[in-house]
Amino acid sequence: MTILVTGATGNVGRHVVRGLAEAGARVRAMTRDPGGAAFPDGVEVVRGDLDAPDGIPLDGVEALYLFVHSPSARDVVDLAVKAGARRIVVLSSGAVTHGYDTTYHLPVERAVEASGVEWTHVRPGEFATNKIDLWGPSIRADGRIVHPNPDEFGQLVHERDIAEVAVAALLEGGHAGKAYTLTGPAKLTQREMAAAIGEAIGRELTFVEVTAEEALAYYVSQGWPEESARFMVGLGGYEGGEADDFSDYEFTVSPDFEAVTGRPYRTFARWARDHAADFAG
Repeated sequence: MTILVTGATGNVGRHVVRGLAEAGARVRAMTRDPGGAAFPDGVEVVRGDLDAPDGIPLDGVEALYLFVHSPSARDVVDLAVKAGARRIVVLSSGAVTHGYDTTYHLPVERAVEASGVEWTHVRPGEFATNKIDLWGPSIRADGRIVHPNPDEFGQLVHERDIAEVAVAALLEGGHAGKAYTLTGPAKLTQREMAAAIGEAIGRELTFVEVTAEEALAYYVSQGWPEESARFMVGLGGYEGGEADDFSDYEFTVSPDFEAVTGRPYRTFARWARDHAADFAG
């Protein structure tokens, strides 16, 4: 069975490729820049772009790992099914589970469900890797963290945990028609996350006292899209517009990851150790 992995160089996709290759699967890794990709031996690296569905190399593909790109999702799914794909695993979002996403990930899920093939949705919460772009520049520069509320709770998921569930759904039976919500382990404050990163790099980190507006300006200056940054600092909603009301949000730990893999989530401390080089400066 040939498995096409779209978004193959992404934070999750690269681990999906590696996991499939280690399991002995025939993997076709799609990227816009094959020359810049580094994959295990035996992986077929191909050029492709979700914005150009007709050019996606789908010949012989029986299973598809689909990175969400809603403008072209229906066309990509239709072409994949016509080419012979019989199983599609979607990298979706926990925001669908909680009702915050109706225009980005949800339409892709629905397109896949309507295709008539086996489908599985993988719905992670907030990626721990967001901390690299949000906090990395200032930590590397002087050990400071720009954040508007250091005592705010968060619940982050390791990208390798997301990939492991996707790999299982691509290779194993028993996952068709299921949506797995991946929350990551128990909630932590931003201070606790900072302490874990500091321990991983052997450096004491401090917070800069800023308002949400000041944090927004800083994150945008570091290259974050304004709409995404507004959501991250609590000034905008998940889909834009006014901020969502998370006042009654419950930080529960979804059992889906352990049900699929047989083990608990990787901790944030483990993630920090895995990414120490990204913060070491």
